[in-house]
Amino acid sequence: MDFFNATAESRRLDDIAADSWYAKGVSTAAARYSAVVLSRFWRGERCLELGPAEGVMTGFLANAFPQLTLVEGAELFCRDLRRRFPQARVVHSLFEEFETAESFDTIILGHVLEHVDKPEAILRRVKKYLAPEGVICSAVPNARSLHRQAAVIMGLLPGEHALNDTDRHHGHRRVYDPESFRLDFLNAGLKIRFFGGYWIKPVSNAQIDSNWTPEMVHAFMQLGERYPDIAAEIYVVAGL
Repeated sequence: MDFFNATAESRRLDDIAADSWYAKGVSTAAARYSAVVLSRFWRGERCLELGPAEGVMTGFLANAFPQLTLVEGAELFCRDLRRRFPQARVVHSLFEEFETAESFDTIILGHVLEHVDKPEAILRRVKKYLAPEGVICSAVPNARSLHRQAAVIMGLLPGEHALNDTDRHHGHRRVYDPESFRLDFLNAGLKIRFFGGYWIKPVSNAQIDSNWTPEMVHAFMQLGERYPDIAAEIYVVAGL
């Protein structure tokens, strides 16, 4: 039987939160654009967000759903979420240990599955909380992003799926490609309703932050919707 060390995982998440880059620079723009894209698929009044971190996506959810539950593994993030979103129920819990009798119309996993030890098990777990006509909306970084392909050609990465320094700082355990991302949902017994992407990213975040205008960032976010297989971010909308 596989052993899950909850204490070590909680400590790992607290360390990541203490020096988080999730909402720095262009990453904030990406999270906001993700909310705009995924909002096309949101349903109902009851929403569960796993891993809100600094709450960039949460701000959109709080305006869209009268009933909002936030599950976050880092206590630092939880304290800030309770202050900023008093109308939401904030639960400090690892996803692997979270239990609820509630069902939700919309479940959000924004940049969650690349972090967890067993993503398929997490999907099977949250499937139990999904209302019959509900949706699970999930986004992850894409191994085939242009900037990762360029890094391989330049010898900066040994392969598209290799973890770079930013991945490691974020606490990523893997980098998905479109096929492996969809496969986790299918193996968890979920039906994929829609697959897409956003953000054509030819260079690093640091280069974008130093040289790009907001108009350029927005244009390249939109371009990624045309070419999801090579976009920096990919997403799945799934149901029962």
